[in-house]
Amino acid sequence: MNEPGHSDADNAELVRARLELLELRAEADTARRALQSLRDDTSEARSPVADSGKASDLLEANEQLVLALMQSKVDSEEAMRSMLEMSRVAALDALTQLPNRMLFLDRFTQAIAGGRRRNHRMAVLFVDLNNFKQVNDALGHQFGDQVLQLAARCMVSVVRASDTVSRYGGDEFLILLDEVAQASDAGAIADKINAALAVPTQLADHVLRMSASIGISVYPDDGEDVTTLIDAADAAMYEAKRRGLGYTVSKASDPVSSHALQVAFPESLRLPVTSFQEAINAQVERHQLLQEANEQLLLSALDAKRLQDAAEKALKRHNLRMAQAVHELRSPLMAIRNASALIASEDIPPPLPRMNAVIERQAAQMSRLVSDLLDVSRAQGSKLRLELSAVNLLTLISDVVEASRPAIDTRLQRFLVNVQPGELALNCDPVRLAQVLRNLLDNASKYTPISGEIVLSMSRSAEAVVLTVRDNGIGINERSLAHIFEPFMQDEDAHEFNTKGLGLGLTVVEELVKAHGGTVTAHSGGKGMGSEFVVTLPLASVPQESGSARTA
Repeated sequence: MNEPGHSDADNAELVRARLELLELRAEADTARRALQSLRDDTSEARSPVADSGKASDLLEANEQLVLALMQSKVDSEEAMRSMLEMSRVAALDALTQLPNRMLFLDRFTQAIAGGRRRNHRMAVLFVDLNNFKQVNDALGHQFGDQVLQLAARCMVSVVRASDTVSRYGGDEFLILLDEVAQASDAGAIADKINAALAVPTQLADHVLRMSASIGISVYPDDGEDVTTLIDAADAAMYEAKRRGLGYTVSKASDPVSSHALQVAFPESLRLPVTSFQEAINAQVERHQLLQEANEQLLLSALDAKRLQDAAEKALKRHNLRMAQAVHELRSPLMAIRNASALIASEDIPPPLPRMNAVIERQAAQMSRLVSDLLDVSRAQGSKLRLELSAVNLLTLISDVVEASRPAIDTRLQRFLVNVQPGELALNCDPVRLAQVLRNLLDNASKYTPISGEIVLSMSRSAEAVVLTVRDNGIGINERSLAHIFEPFMQDEDAHEFNTKGLGLGLTVVEELVKAHGGTVTAHSGGKGMGSEFVVTLPLASVPQESGSARTA
């Protein structure tokens, strides 16, 4: 019969090791008996009638037997150590070095027996990595093995020393929490596991963000034997995966406990792997384009800074000058788009389509900068126009997150998205509202150090939708906080940390939010304390006619 935690091959190795150990012990016993016999013969050899040559031979044989006995003892100890090491290795998963399925089941059975005696509760977590097959198929088994090893380390790092983390098979893991007071204790561990998995990690040339669907069952609420408890946790895990939740507790132990998965969008953060080099290239290209536009707008920006403290008449002249500069920039943009159209329409060699794609991206980036300047000018002239329509807010957020991810991946920043489940239809200008969120996320990433954290949250009530972008970056000092939404306003520390940008993004955010009938506020504890921007859009004040237009 196989021992728990051992395969047939492992058991055969253990049997052979034990037989060798018994043979060594038998040889040691034989050597001890021979040594005793020689000692008796040596005593007789010392008598006056003994032959002196025989005594010399006996002493030499005695020495050989002592050496043989000592070597036999060393061999016996080495065989014992080898047997113990083989027993230990046979109980571990070869890839992750975690307890394998058989050892886990053995420990679980013993834990249940102890739980019955001591009358205490325990929990089992069934963990399934999301989208692992996609990663494994796209990047190969070697990369997949590294992902599994990383996931194993993350799980071990958040549980107690008395708990057991086991690889159950493939990308599935089982975790035994030896003693819990209630189901919510296991839920807290599940949250910690997903938080640890979500930390971005660079593996080879890729940025990896993991998440898991976790099912939880509790002894004795969900069952009193190993099979029943694992099956209950497995069913809860599939329910969590189906509903897009971080974890779900089996209904027998807690009928209402579940937790929304922080990374919850199919086309944005749900993609577990992105190319680190592509993220760098996209970010470098974007910075180059902004730098080129900044060179042309530098004089206007300097004028705006001086005119900010001037009289109302001087400020209006400045706005007129800005509008003229924007219209002048439209000419090269039109030329770029015309060239792109010509390239795309011809039968051309393969490199030219790539040039066409580059031109399109550059034109789009320059258009965004021009649009920011126009938005400021229009808002201050009460000419900002909204094209309102019914929009699924969760879909809009997902698109914004996907567009902002390259910059965040380049800096290896942790990106969390927390939303309330369920669809929310909002009557708004989708392009303008996406512009608000994109500016806030870009601003957060730009002023947050490498490996920092950015959180986008959405909550709702009967009266309003609240969108919050929070980071743990360089923060905003108290003097600058009061003027943070003014045109060309940049905190001194922010300018030293990142010299790119004209200081128009937050101005555009405020004007667009006001045009939607909402408010935006900025909060910060000061230098090094991060920042938070809260956008509130009152539902009742937004017109309900789909496709309507409104001028702010």
